[in-house]
Amino acid sequence: METGVINREGFGGSLPVENVQALASKTLKDIPSRYIRPEVEFDVVSIYESYQIPVIDMSKLGHDDEQQKLHLACKDWGFFQLINHGVGDEVIGKMKIDTQEFFELPLNEKLACAQLPNNIEGYGQAFVVSEDQKLDWGDMLFLLPRPVPLRNMRFWPTIPPSFRATLDKYSIALQKVTIHLMRLIAKNLGTDPDTFASFFEDGTQGIRMNYYPPCAQASKVIGLAPHSDSTALTLLIQVNEVEGLQIKKNGKWIPVKPISGAFIINIGDVMDGGDMINIQYICFSCIACVICLSNGIM
Repeated sequence: METGVINREGFGGSLPVENVQALASKTLKDIPSRYIRPEVEFDVVSIYESYQIPVIDMSKLGHDDEQQKLHLACKDWGFFQLINHGVGDEVIGKMKIDTQEFFELPLNEKLACAQLPNNIEGYGQAFVVSEDQKLDWGDMLFLLPRPVPLRNMRFWPTIPPSFRATLDKYSIALQKVTIHLMRLIAKNLGTDPDTFASFFEDGTQGIRMNYYPPCAQASKVIGLAPHSDSTALTLLIQVNEVEGLQIKKNGKWIPVKPISGAFIINIGDVMDGGDMINIQYICFSCIACVICLSNGIM
C-alpha cells in the first residue's frame, strides 16, 4: 500500500493460493513451509503493563485535557483505543455476527466472492506477488464501501442475507467517527478542521475482515505479517477478546489488550511525520476499516 492517487483497479491483486481455513481443517501435523516464519522465535515481546497504548474517551474530547491526550497518543504512539465513540453496540455486534457467519460458510460459497486477477477486493489473501513468498496464516474479505457510487457488489456476500445491509450501516457509522477524529486531529495540528476533514469526506474507505484459523504449529506462523498501514487512519475492532494484536515500540512488541466495544485506532503513513510503527495481527478474527485520501491512497 503506497501513497499516491490511483483508481480502484490499481490497489493491486494477489496470486491464487490455497485457502488457509481449508488447510487448517486438514489438521496437518506439519504445515507447508511457506507459512513457517523463523523470525517469530526471536521477536522480543514486552511484558510491562506500563506499555499499554493510550485510551481516549471520545465523549470528553471537547475538553482540553482529553484533546491533549489525543495529541500525545497520535504523536508518541500512533495508536490508541477509542471508547465512547458513539457507534451503537447493535451495529458493531451485528457486523461481528455476520462476519463470523460468512467465514463459517462452506468454501465453495465463500468463493462466490473470490478475488479476481489484479484486484484486491473480495475473498482471498492480499499482496501475494510471487510463488516463493512467505504467506500469512489467515484469509480475508476486503471490500471498498465508499464512495458509494463506486461499490462493486460482485464481491459483497449475499450469505448471510443481512450482510450487505449490516456492512452499509457499519460503513456509515465508521465514516462519521473518522471525520470527527480528523477534525480533532486538525485542531491539534493548528490546521483548519473543515479544510482538513474535507480531504476525507469523499475518500476511499476499505473494510477488511480477517480470519485466522487455529494452527497446529501456532508458534511458527503469523496471522498478518508486520507492516505499517499506508492509509490515513485505520479503525480496528476484534470479533472476540483474544489478545492477538501487537505493536512495535522502542524495539519491542507490545501486546494490546482490547477494551470491549472500543476501536483501536492506527495513524497511518499518510498522517505520519516520523518513523513508521509496525503492527502485527494474530487474533482469531477482526474487522478493520481503513480510510484513505480522495480517490484511494492505500
